[in-house]
Amino acid sequence: MSPNKLSSTLAEMLGDLIDDNLVAFDEVTIEVSASNLIEVCKILQTDAALAFTQMIDLCGVDYSAYGSTEWQTESASGGGFGRGVDSTLENESQWDKPRFASVMHLLSVDNNQRLRVKTFVDEDDLKIPSVTQIWSSADWYERESFDLYGLLYEGHEDLRRILTDYNFVGHPFRKDFPLVGHVEMRYDATERRCIYEPVTIEQRINVPKVIRDDLRYGLDNEDSAEQA
Repeated sequence: MSPNKLSSTLAEMLGDLIDDNLVAFDEVTIEVSASNLIEVCKILQTDAALAFTQMIDLCGVDYSAYGSTEWQTESASGGGFGRGVDSTLENESQWDKPRFASVMHLLSVDNNQRLRVKTFVDEDDLKIPSVTQIWSSADWYERESFDLYGLLYEGHEDLRRILTDYNFVGHPFRKDFPLVGHVEMRYDATERRCIYEPVTIEQRINVPKVIRDDLRYGLDNEDSAEQA
């Protein structure tokens, strides 16, 4: 079944249960609201024409800066630092959907098909139904998405952090998460727990730099000796 045929089949079988149905780069993506997610997933798994019996990945996505063009990377400039942020540039596209999404990738072994399922949630209501009762492999993926993005999977039996430690504050994969701090965490073997203490390194923000081999920076001592 071609991606276009799969897209047509999904449209016929799911109808108004899906919000969008896209085909791009030979991949099919459907968008499903949180209220319809469980019903759609059950159909995707149990219907023989679809048979998406495996969920191979689930993750969160933060679209807060989607479409931003403040970093010019299409071509290199002659000045190095000229490739930095240009706050005067306008966005390439206007994002009009919610900031966060939960994304699943499904596999049908019987039909040799793959499908992406997106569920968008508003920033002030991050609740999404858990699909662990449909695909047990979603267990740790949903915990990871909750840990890194703060998405709340309702019905998950053990929704705890899985990568950060138990006293961690915030969700590190959000695009507004601070990049620097004043405390660091380490495991203390004596106390047998994670502890926080002041950072032991100097706080600084790195700036990208381009090093060019065209003698504009002069010769080092070894090169000077060889040419002499």
